[in-house]
Amino acid sequence: MRIVFFGTPDYAAGALEALLEAGHEITAVVTQPDRPKGRSGEPVPSPVKVCAVKHQIPVMQPRRIKRPAAIEELKQYPAEAYVVAAFGQILSQEILDIPPRGCLNIHASLLPRYRGASPIQHAIMDGEKETGITVMQMDAGIDTGDILYKKVIAIEAEDNYETLHDKLTKLGGQTITEALVLLEEGKLIPEKQQDALSCYAPLIDKHMGAIDFTEDAEAIERRIRAMTPWPGTYTGYRGKQLKIWHARPTLATNSFGRAPGEILKVDRDSIQVAAGRGAVVIDELQLEGKKRMKARDFLLGVKMQPGEILGQNGNK
Repeated sequence: MRIVFFGTPDYAAGALEALLEAGHEITAVVTQPDRPKGRSGEPVPSPVKVCAVKHQIPVMQPRRIKRPAAIEELKQYPAEAYVVAAFGQILSQEILDIPPRGCLNIHASLLPRYRGASPIQHAIMDGEKETGITVMQMDAGIDTGDILYKKVIAIEAEDNYETLHDKLTKLGGQTITEALVLLEEGKLIPEKQQDALSCYAPLIDKHMGAIDFTEDAEAIERRIRAMTPWPGTYTGYRGKQLKIWHARPTLATNSFGRAPGEILKVDRDSIQVAAGRGAVVIDELQLEGKKRMKARDFLLGVKMQPGEILGQNGNK
């Protein structure tokens, strides 16, 4: 099938590679403009652009895809369908109406749950046991179009954003290639989304990584996994920011009556901290200006004491 592909990050690049491997003709790729990155501030191409250049596919990088000039350029590339994966701009109805088979979006949740920009992180934070990929027929709403095809995957107890993202990237490629086969065979049956079952997954920002120790230990542990590796979770310690990279929840009967954020126990390999209910056992962390390290190595240089309070004078 001839396809114009819209996407920007690694998640989208995985789907683009899968489409190429399946033998689809990608007539053009539409991705975000190169962005400055690192200390040098040099513009860096998106992972999707890198993939397109490798395969010698024409690339469009409009600052606003809705502008008439961009739409006219888009029309120059023949396509039976448009495939979209984390493109980063909203497509107008005029664009959605161009391809005869419509625009298919590869969304990283089981719609109608977790519409929006950050479904992977929110599913982990909410304690969901499963997630997946939904291929939907795009309409003018935000992830509100008819469901065409789904594949489900379990969220494992140790999954963080990075590991689940990588699993869903692979699954996204599998799902869209299977869906396109069914589309060509006329076997995809659109299913209306039940709006009453929907929820929204807003864009993650770094402030959402702040740990609130008044939450229960399970919620804190899920937030840590959802924010790893970016933006990371953090608290304050002795006037500096302290990043928490890995922790485990525990019932911790010794936490009763103790202040949230209070260090309850320090042993050779971990730090136990009181939560609103239970406690978290921290076993990987990073003090501002230092390297990320296991608690055992961290405690060789920083003498934490029971009774100290995390969360004071350090949150940013």
